[in-house]
Amino acid sequence: MKILKVIHGYPYRYNAGSEVYSQILCHELVKQGHEVVVFTRQENAYKQEYSVEWDLDASCPAIKLYLVNRAHGKDGYRHAAVDEAFAGLLDQYKPDVVHIGHLNHLSSSLVMEAQLRKYPIVFTLHDFWLMCPRGQFLQGINSKTADLYPACDSQEHEKCARQCYWRYFSSQEEEEDVRYWTKWVEKRMDHIREVASCIDLFIAPSQYLMQRFINDFSIDPSNIIYLDYGFHLERLQGRIRQKEDDFVFGYIGTHKQAKGIFHLLQAFSQIGGKSRLKIWGSPLQPFTHSLQAYVKTLGEEVEDRVHWMGGYRNDDVVSDVFNHVDAIVVPSIWGENSPLVIHEALEANVPIITADYGGMKEYIHHNINGLLFQHRNPASLAEQMKRVMDEPGLAEKIGLGGYLQSEDGHIPRIEEHVREVIALYQSIRGKNESKSRPVAHHI
Repeated sequence: MKILKVIHGYPYRYNAGSEVYSQILCHELVKQGHEVVVFTRQENAYKQEYSVEWDLDASCPAIKLYLVNRAHGKDGYRHAAVDEAFAGLLDQYKPDVVHIGHLNHLSSSLVMEAQLRKYPIVFTLHDFWLMCPRGQFLQGINSKTADLYPACDSQEHEKCARQCYWRYFSSQEEEEDVRYWTKWVEKRMDHIREVASCIDLFIAPSQYLMQRFINDFSIDPSNIIYLDYGFHLERLQGRIRQKEDDFVFGYIGTHKQAKGIFHLLQAFSQIGGKSRLKIWGSPLQPFTHSLQAYVKTLGEEVEDRVHWMGGYRNDDVVSDVFNHVDAIVVPSIWGENSPLVIHEALEANVPIITADYGGMKEYIHHNINGLLFQHRNPASLAEQMKRVMDEPGLAEKIGLGGYLQSEDGHIPRIEEHVREVIALYQSIRGKNESKSRPVAHHI
């Protein structure tokens, strides 16, 4: 099959969860004999906005990348120039299926270009971006409240305007600005619902995410399925942890606020003892500098026990990360749906501490295959971090708990995962056989 993958970022340029999964998926599709072109973005302030160019996936040159430049306009959701670039690619490539991973920073209405040409469309949901303009049901930080990035339980037009778009307000015309942004959000949500109606099939990598979209966004249950991510299991074997004097906690991920790393630092400052915290993730400004400045306020004794490890290659997560930690902490303050790091740690038998919320709670059961702390509560996180340090046998027990959604305790294999994805492609393609298609030609 000829697959056109759409994702808002692709490694090496972007390395968050949805981007990493997309690359793993594309590599295995090619390995199983399919052809893949990726429509994605770059951010180059010295290139013309919306300009396009070709590139290759350096680790799999058979995969061609069609890059649209999107260096500006972060809050936009619909861009005619992106739609035009995508339409041109559709007319040139003529895929068998379009598989979307994320549309943020691209254009939501590019979906209409695929529908217009009668191509089957699959959409893997990685977060709440269709339901929430900010994507994670976290309100914008507001100086009027003490809580940093308050959690949000529903999408409401005026609430979105007041709590998330206030940073664009004029100090003199607040109510006029509220009316403007309320209308903006309303138009955005009406358009997104139209976009969602064009999707042939949604894939949700957690039951939690699937139910949220059914209950809160009115996705037809017959139009969405649960399918967890797939992984290269052989890359997650062979962990060797040499005993150290200190108990080492690890964090893997970006340094953005939603990941909860600020709460992790607060919790770590409370546990004391012979412990260290290693933080992996490429520096991302201004977030990394701000976090490092905060660590300095915790005192020299804490600062000396916090180590900034920088980036790592996902293929080398065992040798570069898991071999050097006694437990992994996933402290996200939003409802993560199916964190890759949790799956990888489960397969490598690394103890996990995470929040009792969202997909984190779905994949980690307290005292069985990990420990749960009260969501957004640093004191509760500190308590569980102390437990895994101090209770004899606890770390070993939860580290061997495994993936509870399978009979053998292993996370899903990428090979089988891709076979299931291909079956889904073929299923929706079969439903669209009567639609006329132009004759394909080679890119």
